[in-house]
Amino acid sequence: MTENEQITGKIVEGIQERKGKGIVVVNLNRLKDTPCNYFVICEGDSSTHVNSIAASIKDWVRDKINVKPFAIDGMENNEWIAMDYGQIIVHVFQRHIRKFYDIEHLWADGDLTEIEDLL
Repeated sequence: MTENEQITGKIVEGIQERKGKGIVVVNLNRLKDTPCNYFVICEGDSSTHVNSIAASIKDWVRDKINVKPFAIDGMENNEWIAMDYGQIIVHVFQRHIRKFYDIEHLWADGDLTEIEDLL
C-alpha cells in the first residue's frame, strides 16, 4: 500500500466516523496533467454536518498516521470544504452544492470507487 493509499483510507475512515454520505474516491493516477492523484468526495446533510465531517477528517488522519493537511478552505460557510493533502484533495459538500458542481462527472475518466454509506 502506498502512502497516498494509506492517507486516502484514513480520510475515508474520518468521513465515516461522522456518517458522511456518498463517499467516492477518484483515482487519477493513470491520467495525465491532473491536479493531484486522488479526489475523495463526500457530502453532509447540513452546514453543521459538513463542518463536523471536515473536522473529523483532519483529526482522524492526524491522530492515526500523523499527517496534516497543507490547507483547508471553505470553513466560513460550510457548503463546500476543500482539504489539501498534497496529492489528495478532499471535497466535503452539502448535497445541493455537490449536485451542482458534479465533480465525479468532470473526472469520470479516472477510476471511481463508491464507498457504501454506513447506516
